Amino acid sequence: MPRAHIASLARRKATMDVKTQIGQEIEASIAVKQRLAADCAGPIAEAAAIIVRRLREGSKLIVFGNGGSASDAQHIAAEFVGRYEADRKALAAIALTTDTSALTAISNDYGFAEVFARQVQALVKPGDVALAISTSGNSENVLRGAAAARQLGAFTVGLTGRTGGNLATSVDLCICVPSDVTSRIQESHILIGHIISKIAESSLREAEKAAPAVRTRRPGK
Repeated sequence: MPRAHIASLARRKATMDVKTQIGQEIEASIAVKQRLAADCAGPIAEAAAIIVRRLREGSKLIVFGNGGSASDAQHIAAEFVGRYEADRKALAAIALTTDTSALTAISNDYGFAEVFARQVQALVKPGDVALAISTSGNSENVLRGAAAARQLGAFTVGLTGRTGGNLATSVDLCICVPSDVTSRIQESHILIGHIISKIAESSLREAEKAAPAVRTRRPGK
């Protein structure tokens, strides 16, 4: 068989193998999300309802996590401050992973385990909601941040994996993605963030529409 033909067959097989792998990864992600819908719809709805109520009352959402969860924290906060899908008033949300001066100063002076707790102590007020994200549920700085938020009177929500780790018993409400695979858990966390953003946005927009219009007086009248 000519070498060119053998090389072509090898490339075709490699392409097929990659496509198979891609399909398997997508199917695995879908399977976790199907279990998420079956197992976690209730806790997600409860978290969304609490966040909506607290935002209406003038409180804010505080979000934090490490690594990929830090990115998720920033992503979720941005959906509230900016917008998710629709125009509406800005919603108060802060990710504790964006201020490099605070992150490095706290880590240097108090240790990395205090990097979220210290910020929580400065920013959280009674009535706020703290969303703590950890795929394992055992990240020490996340646990300390959640504990500090509870002590200050915030309602705490955890996003974690199947077992929940120590976070499951350290927060008021924990949403445990039914998977042990970090990548699948992270994919589900941002989906949960999007779902809560959509529910909050829709609910608060309806409230805006229902609110009576404020009549303003013209200058000189």
